[in-house]
Amino acid sequence: MDIANILTPDGWVRGHLHPHDGRIQAIEGTPCNPQDNDLPYLLPGFIDLHVHGGGGSDIMQGGEAFATIARTHLRFGTTSLLATTMTAPREELADVLGQLGEHLQQPRQGARILGVHLEGPYINPGKLGAQPNFAHQALLEEVEQYLALAPIKVITIAPEIAGHLPLIQALSQRGIRLQIGHTLGSYEEGVAALEAGASSFTHLYNAMSPLHHREPGIVGAALAHARYAELIPDLLHVHPGAMRVALRAIPCLYCVTDSTAAAGMPDGEYRLGSHTVTKCLGGVRLPDGTLAGSTLTMDQALRNLVKIGLPLAEASARLSRFPADYLGITDRGRLQAGAWADAVLLDRQLNLTAVMVEGETA
Repeated sequence: MDIANILTPDGWVRGHLHPHDGRIQAIEGTPCNPQDNDLPYLLPGFIDLHVHGGGGSDIMQGGEAFATIARTHLRFGTTSLLATTMTAPREELADVLGQLGEHLQQPRQGARILGVHLEGPYINPGKLGAQPNFAHQALLEEVEQYLALAPIKVITIAPEIAGHLPLIQALSQRGIRLQIGHTLGSYEEGVAALEAGASSFTHLYNAMSPLHHREPGIVGAALAHARYAELIPDLLHVHPGAMRVALRAIPCLYCVTDSTAAAGMPDGEYRLGSHTVTKCLGGVRLPDGTLAGSTLTMDQALRNLVKIGLPLAEASARLSRFPADYLGITDRGRLQAGAWADAVLLDRQLNLTAVMVEGETA
């Protein structure tokens, strides 16, 4: 790529990035202040840990949907993602996970799919949000069956359901990230889940018991104790003021799209798991008006974070480095020698002009 303001772990560098065999061979240049020039910005590629769909396709459709979704999000700067499931009957989930496991053995098509975010079925049926009503208690035997089918990296779970705390402990010890979400749990139950090994919160504020000064709820547990939590910065799911609260309280808050099949598509009806949802007025909703995922893309997420006042370098970290750190990945989400050559080039108005994934310019 041409000369640019390159965001490295050590700060901004005015220079060139040199990829080789998919990884960054070197970054040549000198330290700079991007405000002193009019060069474009080169940032780490975006990492989205909550993707249900895009380009008209939904993860739960299986088959060609995976490649369509990966290619769609690559167009908007996402260089790696987690394929995120919906709550569904056991047989359907197993089928989709089996197909995903096979797909991940094939050559990459679009963004790199790092694994699976299992959002449900281990959630509270009283806090489904847009999830279909197939929630049930988690059993280790069932999770083991799913783990044999695909690399599950993240599981959303409601900690107040009987038997879930010991499961959180058992799975977290195996390196799986357990996220608190779709829950009616109390503050105390949220804290207990964190102590058992839960490590993040799914779409913070949404589909969880809210903060009240005498009943802090799950939101209170997150704001008081979390190091990591995901948040949807589409300026629709969460008010900018509440975003600022979370940004001040949670050191490594990272952003996701929670995108649906409607992402990158015109207004109309789309599939979200077993639901039909409607995209209009910038959002996606069920027939009763409930928000049902989003149409957000990560390049717009970056612009939204800058719009509410974040410095560009911090906004980038919350879309790249922090989600990589959360998964324990040290060679993505940062531009440095030896890391995967995943990068996005943006003009001075933060419009995406080029994407590189594993050294290939898309």
